[in-house]
Amino acid sequence: MRITSACARLALSLVVVGLTATGCGGDNAAAPGTSTVGSTNDINPRDPSELRDGGNLRLALTNFPETFNYLHVDGGTESVFSIVEATMPTAFVSDAAGQLSIDHDFFTDIKLTGTGPQQVEYTINPKAMWSDGSPITWEDLRSQANALSGKDNAFLVSGTGGFERVGKVERGADDRQAVVTFDRPYSEWQGLFNPLYPKSVTATPDTFTNAAKNGLPVSAGPFVVSSIDRSQNRIVLGRNPRWWGDTPKLDSVTFSVLDHSAWLPAIQNNELDIAYMSGIENVSAARNAANVVIRRTPEPTWSHITFNGAPGSLLADPQLRVAISKAIDRQGVVTASQHGVVDDPKPLNNHVFVAGQKGYQDNAAPIAYDPDEAARMLDALGWKLNGDVREKDGRKLELRDVMYQQDQWVQTAQIVQQNLAKVGVKLSIQTVPGTGLFTNVIDPGNFDLAQFSWNGSVLPLSGLRQIYYYDPADLQGNKARIGTPELNALIDRTLSELDPDKAIQLANECDRMIFEEGYSVPLHQAAGTYAARTDLANYGAFGLASRDYTKVGFLK
Repeated sequence: MRITSACARLALSLVVVGLTATGCGGDNAAAPGTSTVGSTNDINPRDPSELRDGGNLRLALTNFPETFNYLHVDGGTESVFSIVEATMPTAFVSDAAGQLSIDHDFFTDIKLTGTGPQQVEYTINPKAMWSDGSPITWEDLRSQANALSGKDNAFLVSGTGGFERVGKVERGADDRQAVVTFDRPYSEWQGLFNPLYPKSVTATPDTFTNAAKNGLPVSAGPFVVSSIDRSQNRIVLGRNPRWWGDTPKLDSVTFSVLDHSAWLPAIQNNELDIAYMSGIENVSAARNAANVVIRRTPEPTWSHITFNGAPGSLLADPQLRVAISKAIDRQGVVTASQHGVVDDPKPLNNHVFVAGQKGYQDNAAPIAYDPDEAARMLDALGWKLNGDVREKDGRKLELRDVMYQQDQWVQTAQIVQQNLAKVGVKLSIQTVPGTGLFTNVIDPGNFDLAQFSWNGSVLPLSGLRQIYYYDPADLQGNKARIGTPELNALIDRTLSELDPDKAIQLANECDRMIFEEGYSVPLHQAAGTYAARTDLANYGAFGLASRDYTKVGFLK
């Protein structure tokens, strides 16, 4: 799903909306820019004193949440995180350069107190409380750590996120302090409890699935969910009357579920305050709308094609997946998508890091575009041409590519379709509405190829465990059902390495193995272009930064 600008999250999420052809310069003219992440952003920063009190921020969602539990396998999407970011506690926040700091609204201190064993002490803000008036305590942290530990597969988690390495969570000096002790070192420990849910949600597998299925009955943050209207596809947040931090400038935030084709008209008709723009035509049209400005900051969101390599599937053979990957002209896809809006557009050549992020390097040699070699590999694997389509053992090499129903995704698929036809692979294209795309199609494995995006993180290594670790009994984010014991072991080594430089080196070794397995075909990362109201302040293209909903508002 397009998990829009929530790039400051400390875990990966799914994105529906396409990331193609995005761009505009800071002078509000459509001009080529970069898609490489940097250390600044474009959010119209203003002192809260310059903003009027009140107002309703109108935002778009691609799909109605399947659940409001972001930790659940059905909840790890942009749509859910957009709501959670304003309503739930976090341990750390990120600035525009990707530097982390403690979220002092919720924790007065978080510190690494030991490495043998690794131990982290969380001191909860004494003012912090849930919306039902109960205090946030160490028991909430313990309950979440248990739910996400991976020890009980009845908890249907989107990812264990390091909790599989936690040995115990104990009460510290009082109920407002938790001491987390690890059984195994975890390099990205700062990603834990981002977000934090109450123990009423995480206590049992049943509450984990059902307590936040249809809303957030208990939350904590400057806003709470005040209404959910499924008939109108609308979710409204209102100010949290129990909020102890800075008073928000906004009265409310309204999320409307809209097909992506409706985002530009909604901007033009003053029905949304900000929306992601895909396509130079959309960017240009939005730029010319009244009282609208283009805001842009590259973000670590990237699109790709993931294969279904489940045992017994047509693409279970990694060499077949690599052969097909080599037939796809990634540069052609990216050029068609980003020409004129991104300077010298290039494919993303890494599954772990994005361009501009420390650790990024080109590991994509195993799937380098070479249709002649792809054809030779297919021949060697026994897939022989019979007319226009290859066959093996009476089975045709016909593949189904599924994606969100957006023109940009379809255009990418059509290029891939043409590429594969040249080597005797037939590709059919199937579009699916945003709501249900993952729950009903991708998660059950009802695809051969799937086009979607991952919203990256300032702590990128956690994605290795979430996406590329293969446990058939606990898939988490491994939509491809692809992996090996050797890769699993290397991922474990990487996440145990507390030396950042050594961890980066190991992560790139993992990435090379991921390419060799033919897990997925990375395409390009997002240039991060948004159309926003000119009077909207402290909100826009966030890049690597977290949103601060207490400071968002409209100019006086």
